[in-house]
Amino acid sequence: MTPKHEKQEFVTVLVRDPRIQKEDSWHSYIDYEIFIHTNSICFTRKTSCVRRRYREFVWLRQRLQSNAVLIQLPELPSRTPFFNMNNPNHVDHRRQGLQAFLEKILQDALLLSDSRLHLFLQTQLSPEDMEACVSGQTKFSVADAILSFASLNRRFPIEDEEEKKGKNDADSDSESSSSGLGPSDDSISCGCKASPASEES
Repeated sequence: MTPKHEKQEFVTVLVRDPRIQKEDSWHSYIDYEIFIHTNSICFTRKTSCVRRRYREFVWLRQRLQSNAVLIQLPELPSRTPFFNMNNPNHVDHRRQGLQAFLEKILQDALLLSDSRLHLFLQTQLSPEDMEACVSGQTKFSVADAILSFASLNRRFPIEDEEEKKGKNDADSDSESSSSGLGPSDDSISCGCKASPASEES
């Protein structure tokens, strides 16, 4: 091995592209794109792009705090009854607060070791599915979930259906062949822009 200049590890996180999503005929919410670009060995995927809503950030903070009780976690932007999703200033203020929250969390080595954080940032799994994965209640490891399910809509495939299709059970380390996702190019999911954007809030 030839000696090389040591590369400094970096993690770029951007919270951007707020969109109003219709929950049902009466309720709507805003979700945000979370873009990650990194060379850190802590991350399974070096580039990823997912969408999360505010209440999922609240869940993440609660779980991180319960697993790292001695650490004072940064605050999320406060939930206010006056928040108006049609007001661009309100939406952007929350977006900036969510980005600042993630930037601070990603600087802490202890928090970076929490699998829930990685599932939150690099998959579209629901909080319930993230908990199931972390607690070993699925046949998928955290790394499998990140590699295979980032493009799915917050659901593990139904295991019975997989077995009926005759998928090879022994090969649990395969990246995405068993999920039928096709190419696992990190820049594909979420319509992510491949370049690490230079904007900062």
